[in-house]
Amino acid sequence: MNTNSKIVLGILGAAAAGAVIGLLVAPEKGSDLRNKLSNNARDLASEFADWLNTRQKDLKDVKNSLVSSAEGLAEEAGAEWKKAKSTLS
Repeated sequence: MNTNSKIVLGILGAAAAGAVIGLLVAPEKGSDLRNKLSNNARDLASEFADWLNTRQKDLKDVKNSLVSSAEGLAEEAGAEWKKAKSTLS
């Protein structure tokens, strides 16, 4: 997990904790408080899922780029090997 991921997770955790504390000290009925907590938790989970999907897409793009580069290097190495082999023959 890189530094940016840790920062984002820390911010999300702090925001969730702040929201829960704010709701717990608010003078509301228990059922209203539970509904708000539930809605906030659902929103937070949705935002986190969106963030994870974005990171997965980024990782797939990086993987595809690396695979493409590796394939190109393998082709170049094969061509150089054939050249060296024919030179030695």
